[in-house]
Amino acid sequence: MTTSTQGRHQTPDAVLVLEDGRIFRGRAYGAVGETFGEAVFSTGMTGYQETLTDPSYHQQVVVMTAPHIGNTGVNDEDAESRRIWVSGYVVRDPARRVSNWRARRSLDEELEAQGVVGISGVDTRALTRHLRERGAMRVGIFSGAFLADEAGLLAKVREAPGMKGADLSAEVATEQAYVVPALGEKRFTVAAVDLGIKGMTPHRMAERGIEVHVLPATASVEDVYAVRPDGVFFSNGPGDPATAEHPVALMRAVLERSTPLFGICFGNQILGRALGFGTYKLKYGHRGINQPVQDRSTGKVEVTAHNHGFAVDAPLDAVSDTPYGRAEVSHVCLNDQVVEGLRLLDRPAFSVQYHPEAAAGPHDAAYLFDRFVSLMEGQRA
Repeated sequence: MTTSTQGRHQTPDAVLVLEDGRIFRGRAYGAVGETFGEAVFSTGMTGYQETLTDPSYHQQVVVMTAPHIGNTGVNDEDAESRRIWVSGYVVRDPARRVSNWRARRSLDEELEAQGVVGISGVDTRALTRHLRERGAMRVGIFSGAFLADEAGLLAKVREAPGMKGADLSAEVATEQAYVVPALGEKRFTVAAVDLGIKGMTPHRMAERGIEVHVLPATASVEDVYAVRPDGVFFSNGPGDPATAEHPVALMRAVLERSTPLFGICFGNQILGRALGFGTYKLKYGHRGINQPVQDRSTGKVEVTAHNHGFAVDAPLDAVSDTPYGRAEVSHVCLNDQVVEGLRLLDRPAFSVQYHPEAAAGPHDAAYLFDRFVSLMEGQRA
């Protein structure tokens, strides 16, 4: 929720107000105005353009833990969706000049052009420690004329909606189905349910000879099977998975047909719910491109890209009986033992809680797209 004004000639003061009353002061960065959302921190040192345009960050104010942001500016190739989705942006030291041959404009200019209210000059280390200790919480950023009634800012923050119970995927998903063609020879067709999909995800599948039909979050089971899919994919996305009744029902319909299924991030939470597991809100979530996850089937440790504030509540060391056969936790976060992946043992379905498309981030998890291909090959055989 953002109100902004453009066209400033000098940088005005700005204030960041947390719902527990903690205040941080700085200077306006991007658009001048007011904005509200959930305060979260991202530990990535690079990839800020992909972070800003990730639909999973809808209604969140992102605090960057890396101190220097904006060095490489903004280009026209690396955006993950049609717009910036973060509600607000918090940085310590914004780059004074852009230095990259691909840059078309500065980050500050892009934030201002898209009406994204931000703040710079903040002690992001202190803010991050506060959020780690107290947990993610509602926040407001105010600058310019919106500072006039500073005494009332905390009340405005506490009136803003929280993330728990938020049903947001339909707000960021495509309204019209579209096709991403296979690169080279077409091998498979996949129906991808867009719950907040990033552009690199269907591209990674297209690289493997998959024609991807991206469908709205409201797609019916008839819409999914109208494209004659060899596999079905459920994407990342924002909001509380406890509200996602339609995606859960759709995934159960896919599981009943034993169609090869792959889910990432929000899609992992949807699979968890479809199997009968609960979900819960993490204290401050996992965000950034340096999260260690172990693939329990191989013992391999991957450095992975994350953006999630909710997780699946499933037993780590036991095989569970579900309406669709046996299921187990396939991946786990080594920092805090959070469930990072699920796998069905009796049907061709699996999911992970992170972003194997690596935009931005390491490429350790790219094999998961090959695993999806193997499921479709096995089903076809």
